[in-house]
Amino acid sequence: MSGKTGKRYFWVAYGLSTLLLSFGSNLATAWDLPQRMEDPLFTRPPVLDRGAILPGDHQVVVCSGNEPLNHPLTLSDAVDLALCRNPQVHAAWAAIKVQAGAVGEARAAYLPTATATLSQLHTRTEFPGVPEANSSVNGHTIYGGLTWRIFDFGAREGNNEAARLLLVAAMLAHDAALQKTLSNVVSAYFEATSARAAFGARTESRQLADDALAATVRRERRGAAGQSDTLQASTATAKAQLAEQRAAADYNKSLAMLAYAIGLSGGAFVELADMPEDEPGNAVGDLKGWLDEAMARHPAIAAARAQLEAAQAKVRQVRGEGRPTVDLTGNIYQNGYPNQGLQRTRSTVTTVGISLTIPLFEGFARTYKVVGANAEVDQRAAQFEDTEHQVLTDVVKTHADATSALANLTASERLLNSARSAVRSSENRYAKGAADVLELLSTQSALSDALQERVRCLSEWRSTRLRLMASAGVLAGDQIHAIANR
Repeated sequence: MSGKTGKRYFWVAYGLSTLLLSFGSNLATAWDLPQRMEDPLFTRPPVLDRGAILPGDHQVVVCSGNEPLNHPLTLSDAVDLALCRNPQVHAAWAAIKVQAGAVGEARAAYLPTATATLSQLHTRTEFPGVPEANSSVNGHTIYGGLTWRIFDFGAREGNNEAARLLLVAAMLAHDAALQKTLSNVVSAYFEATSARAAFGARTESRQLADDALAATVRRERRGAAGQSDTLQASTATAKAQLAEQRAAADYNKSLAMLAYAIGLSGGAFVELADMPEDEPGNAVGDLKGWLDEAMARHPAIAAARAQLEAAQAKVRQVRGEGRPTVDLTGNIYQNGYPNQGLQRTRSTVTTVGISLTIPLFEGFARTYKVVGANAEVDQRAAQFEDTEHQVLTDVVKTHADATSALANLTASERLLNSARSAVRSSENRYAKGAADVLELLSTQSALSDALQERVRCLSEWRSTRLRLMASAGVLAGDQIHAIANR
């Protein structure tokens, strides 16, 4: 074939390929194929399209922009902001996408692979001393190949199962990251509300001290009290003011920590919404029931279990890779072979066959790969037991804390009521001259302690109740909404 004919053939083939690509592009646009070709093997899990959902919840976590808060921050708002901005949640979300790609690679092993090469070549052969024998050839070569593995001993099946289980583990790890973020934000929010309540209690104590000082000054002017009483009342007032200032500093610090936990920018102003005072309500529940819930529903335990099963599937893959395989092959060569010069005459060679590959000796590499895979199974099993132990230990500790907090909640209410009655009685007695200033200051100090105990008990009850649900893996957004809106 002449050089002009070869060039003409090449440009015709190039034009046809360009036309086919253009037609295919238009057809793909009409059928929305570009999006479909992003995931042709259907490996993308639905959670990536519908959005994240808290374990046990039914509402998708909707993330908006970074609009500033223009209303008091509720617990529900804090949770929603944190779930959208926490970097650990973002990393777990990206891990799902990565593992979905690994599932696609595993599924692609069941499909044939095809290659094609089109080359335009110029070949010149020279014979020193015999110039009349020199030759020059212009032309093209075409190569096409098809390989399809039609049978192996479980290598692809083990790889596909391992990839699928790791994708399940990645989604469960994302759920665990959501639960952890949820628990951290709940703790930070209640620490802030507790600090605000403590600040309010200190303010009330300071007002009582101011009232006592004013009453003592009036009595001293009438000659009913000495200067020592006024000095003692003034000291108590200064002490109450110092405690109030420290409580204000703790409150501002807790607000800053809350803003950081939910991902607000530095210096963002946060105002907490009012929360109703909790009633004791029902009992905490049986410990065995909470442990059973954690075993069945906690995403961290489920993720560790899926990773263990994936490691077991990996063993089957490694063993299968060391066994025979059967491949269907087909090739077509036109005008020569790859990486060789052009032939003088046009030719077409077609081959079709079935290849049986039997690994005979790999230098004992397969043996050590199997040993390593089995060791990974043992490692994953130990990690599963450790995760299970940690989760159940947290449930046991939090259940004990919640039981104690529920009992303390009722006791702190009785203590606060008694302290308030004692202060009123002491104020009346002091106004009538039947009690001295030491008795009044003592009852006011007892009331301040009772207020602090009430704040502490309320915080412990609210926090441990939600932490118990989080440690068991049953805390969801709708439960937070219900508790926050009581």
